[in-house]
Amino acid sequence: MLSLAFCGLKFDSPIVLLSGCVGFGEEYTRVEGFSNKDAGAIVLKGTTREPRLGNPPHRVYETPMGMLNAIGLQNPGVEQVVTRILPTLDFSETRFIANVCGSTIEDYVEVTRRFDDSPIDAIEINISCPNIKEGGVQFGNYPEMSARVVAACRAVTKKPLITKLSPNQTDIRENARYCIEAGSDALAVINTVMGMAIDIHARRPVIGNVQGGLSGPAIKPIALLKVHQVYEVASRHNVPIIGQGGICSAQDALEFLIAGASAVGVGTALFYDPLVCKKINDGIAAYLQRHKLGSVADLVGTSSSHSTLAQRSQAC
Repeated sequence: MLSLAFCGLKFDSPIVLLSGCVGFGEEYTRVEGFSNKDAGAIVLKGTTREPRLGNPPHRVYETPMGMLNAIGLQNPGVEQVVTRILPTLDFSETRFIANVCGSTIEDYVEVTRRFDDSPIDAIEINISCPNIKEGGVQFGNYPEMSARVVAACRAVTKKPLITKLSPNQTDIRENARYCIEAGSDALAVINTVMGMAIDIHARRPVIGNVQGGLSGPAIKPIALLKVHQVYEVASRHNVPIIGQGGICSAQDALEFLIAGASAVGVGTALFYDPLVCKKINDGIAAYLQRHKLGSVADLVGTSSSHSTLAQRSQAC
C-alpha cells in the first residue's frame, strides 16, 4: 500500500529523508527504534568535489516553528564519500540518493561523474543552496543556468537525476520546465527559504554567514503552493516530485501528496522526533484504508482537478 515506483526505483515508503538531516546515512542507525526501512529513500549530505569545512559559527538557530541553518556544505569530499562511506551503507534496506553540490558547472559534473561510478541509486542536484556564497543560489534562481547544470550532469550519468528547486525565485514553474527539458528525471520541491535572525544584545546577525536556510513548519504553506505549481508542469511530462518543507505529521504528508508530490521529504522534524517516520507511515496507511484507496499513487495531484473546476467556475 505504501510502496511506490520513483524513477524506476522501488520505494517501500513515500518518505524520503532529506539531505543534511541524517548525515551520510549512518547517524540515525544509532537511534534506538529507528529503521532505515521506515524511509523509501535517504538523501545523503551535500557532497562537493573537494572537502569543505563549512561556514563559521553560529550555523544553526531555532526560530518560531522552524530552524535556520547555514552549515555551508561541510563534507569530506566526493572521493571520501564514495570510497569510505558508501561501502558501509546497507543498500538492501532502502534506496540511497547522493546530493551533488558545486561552485562551478565543472564541479557539478565531476562529482556527478564520480557518483555515477558508485552503487548510489540516484543523484540529487543541489542547485539551490541558500547558505553558501558561491554557486548555490546563483545556479538555482535562473532557469537558463539551472538547465545548464542539469544538462551537464545528464551527460555524465545514466542514474536518475533529481533537481532540487529553490523557492527564492520569480517563477518556479519556468525553472521546473527548463530542468525537465534539460534531462531531469524528477524534482525536489522545495529547498529552504532564505532568512536571518538578529541578536538584539550584540546587535548583529546570529548566523555567522548572516543568512541561512529556513526550514520546518513555518515554510509548509509556501512549499505546498510551490509543489502545486510545479505539478502543473511536471505532470505533463510524467516527472515525479518529492514534496518537502515543514512535514511533521501524516496530515502534512497527505497534503503534499494531494498537491502533486509522489513522495514526501522529512527533515527538520527528525531533530525533535527521530521516530516520526513510522508515525507518518502509519497515518498515511490508515487514511488510504479509510478512503478505500489502493496506493499512495491514487492520491497524487488530486487537488488539481478541483482547482481546475474552481477556476472554471470563477471564469463563468
